[in-house]
Amino acid sequence: VRMTLLFKDAFWVKDFISNIGYEIICQRLNDGRRTCKDMEELLRMRASAEEKYGKELVAIARKAGGLYEICTLRTSFDEMKAQIENVGNLHIQLSGLLKEEVKRMEQFRERQKEQRKKYEVLMEKVHKTKVSLYKKTIDSKKSYEQRCREADETEQTAEKLSNTPTVTPKQIDKKQYISNIEQLDSIRQEWESTHISTCEMFQQQEEDRLCVLRNALWVHCNHLSMQCVKADECYEEARKTLETCDITTDNNCFVDMRQTGSVPPAPVSYENYYERDYADQGNGMGANLCNPSAAETSGVYASVPGFQEQNLGVEQYTAVYDYTAQREDELSLCCGDILIVMAQGDDGWWMVQRNGSTGLVPGSYLAKE
Repeated sequence: VRMTLLFKDAFWVKDFISNIGYEIICQRLNDGRRTCKDMEELLRMRASAEEKYGKELVAIARKAGGLYEICTLRTSFDEMKAQIENVGNLHIQLSGLLKEEVKRMEQFRERQKEQRKKYEVLMEKVHKTKVSLYKKTIDSKKSYEQRCREADETEQTAEKLSNTPTVTPKQIDKKQYISNIEQLDSIRQEWESTHISTCEMFQQQEEDRLCVLRNALWVHCNHLSMQCVKADECYEEARKTLETCDITTDNNCFVDMRQTGSVPPAPVSYENYYERDYADQGNGMGANLCNPSAAETSGVYASVPGFQEQNLGVEQYTAVYDYTAQREDELSLCCGDILIVMAQGDDGWWMVQRNGSTGLVPGSYLAKE
């Protein structure tokens, strides 16, 4: 197990008035403070990007359209839009979480700043006092040494004269020098104690900062991972819907909803103008067809170009299209009419009867019941 190195044991200097060890620690804390700000900016920019992306996804989902699709593909398309909007909302929620993390980081940084300020003020005060007393002590030392040299000379002269002074300046400066030394040692002890407590507090702050930043990055990664998981869950719902999307079902749905009929239009046949005109001037085709006989119908249908009578007996057919009569010998139809087919012509025109009315209609417009 690695031992924790302590600030209070590693940042002393031999120079009595130097404060370089303390200044190195302060520089480290300032760098850490800048790192906190960088972390806040990272989270802030990421939150902005997540919010913008989320809002764009929601806008895309709401503008995607797909209103003209039907059946299972329409369901899948709507589900995809819904899940895209859900993913967008998840990104917006993530943006909110990141903004909250930024606020916590700012509050942590400000708390550390206030704690440091108290110790920095105290440390600066003690250091200034120590430097001032040190200079004063050095000055008194120089004065004491000077007085000692002067006293030695005076003593030598007094010995010669047999006159010993009672209180000499040397003794006065000595007392002052000793007093300064005692004061300096007292302030030194106070400075050392303050330095130790400050180092301990600064180290605790640095450990807290490293822990908070590491945890913030860890939580940020967890948020992003969770975002991916939730997004995948949303898209999985869309995939489940797509599994039920069936091509045949959609095509059948379209046919059932919009079909127009199963019988193609009858071909356009050649009509001889003069033969049709001759038939119209006959004995009254419509009247003759009301009670058709073999002889009469033969005469009537002979006037229709290409018409050859096929007497099929009484058969009921249903009109599958509307038809408007174009000539007097034709019969108008409505879709769903029940008709009795009297005869079928090779040219596609059939003789039918409906509610006592008889006439020609396109055979392709009828379907057998």
